[in-house]
Amino acid sequence: MRLSDMFASLSRSAQDMEQRVAKWQDELGDKSEEMMASAKSWLASAQERDDELKEQVKTYLDDASEQVQAQWAKTQTDWDAGVAAVKEKAAEMRKKAETMQAEDAADWYEAYAANMVNYAQQMQESASNAVAAAAEKRAAAEAMKKA
Repeated sequence: MRLSDMFASLSRSAQDMEQRVAKWQDELGDKSEEMMASAKSWLASAQERDDELKEQVKTYLDDASEQVQAQWAKTQTDWDAGVAAVKEKAAEMRKKAETMQAEDAADWYEAYAANMVNYAQQMQESASNAVAAAAEKRAAAEAMKKA
C-alpha cells in the first residue's frame, strides 16, 4: 500500500469518526448503552487498523538500509515515549473529570475530544509533509540512478 493510500485511509477514518460522533450526539438521549458498545467496537477496529499500518511501515523499513533502520528505531522509541507521556497525562485528566458534575464532565470530555482531534490533525499534517518529502527524495534518488 502506498503512503498516500495510508493517509487517505487515515482521513477517511477521521471523517467516519466525525460522522459517528454527530450520530452519537443525536442518539445520546435514547441509546447510551448501545452507543457505548458502538464506541468500544470502533475503538477495537481502530486498533486493528493501527496494527495493519504498523505492519505496512515495517515492510517499508525492511527494504531500507541498516543505517536508516537504526535511525528510525531511535525515532520510533522517542515517539513512543512522547505518546505514552500524552496518554498518561490524559488519563490523569480523565480521572479528575470523573469527579465533576455531569454537565461539567460532558463539557470537559467534549473539549478533550476536540483537543485530541486537533492533535491528530497536526500529526496528519506532519505526516503529509513527510510523504511529500519522501516522494521528492525517492524521485531524486531515481534521477541520480539514471544520470
